Amino acid sequence: MLIKAGDSVVVISGEDSTKQDDGTRKVHTVVQVDRAKGKALVEGVNLVWKHVRRSQKYPQGGRLRKEMPVDVSNIMFYCSSCSKGVRLGARFLDDGSKERYCKKCGTSTGRIAPPRAAHAKK
Repeated sequence: MLIKAGDSVVVISGEDSTKQDDGTRKVHTVVQVDRAKGKALVEGVNLVWKHVRRSQKYPQGGRLRKEMPVDVSNIMFYCSSCSKGVRLGARFLDDGSKERYCKKCGTSTGRIAPPRAAHAKK
């Protein structure tokens, strides 16, 4: 899974996947990623009502609006140079470090591993 917290993503499946008038999808930001469950918490996506009983913390009680995690298969990374949702790949650079890149245009999206001598090109 190459999605990280802070990435810009578009929702491709589910209730929040509707397209805008010009045919593009709305861009959201990833808040948190749970790799064990394969889920990501995306800002403004999958909002639910949580019913809260009266307590000292919530003296009024009532309903709260809360974001719930979505499956990573339902979101795509948003490439700013392509201006659309794309798949990500991982490749080794000449110095042996690993980076994420856009599969559509080849643009680098940041390093994910430090340089290692075993993967360096000689």
